Amino acid sequence: MKRKPYSSDLTQAQFKRLEPLLPSAKPGGRPRTVDLYEVLCAIMYVLQGGIAWRNLPHDFPAWQTVYSYFRRFEADGSWEAINRVLVRETRQAAGRDPE
Repeated sequence: MKRKPYSSDLTQAQFKRLEPLLPSAKPGGRPRTVDLYEVLCAIMYVLQGGIAWRNLPHDFPAWQTVYSYFRRFEADGSWEAINRVLVRETRQAAGRDPE
């Protein structure tokens, strides 16, 4: 990471836990050039701060890129899977039934 961290950033350990839930790069064409860690941190920044996508700080990937990944994650069910994992882990950490 080349930028100063934000309070909404994921740790590398958190990202490694969520990475298998993310879709792989599209087959064929150019290889992926954006860092998915930075994309997820940018999504968390927008969601936690309640800001507009266009107001995303310039040290994240372009807001259009981040937004398109967010929409893709919503459409293919990745975002729901991430939410499910995070809710279960949070409930278990609080000593509650994960379901």
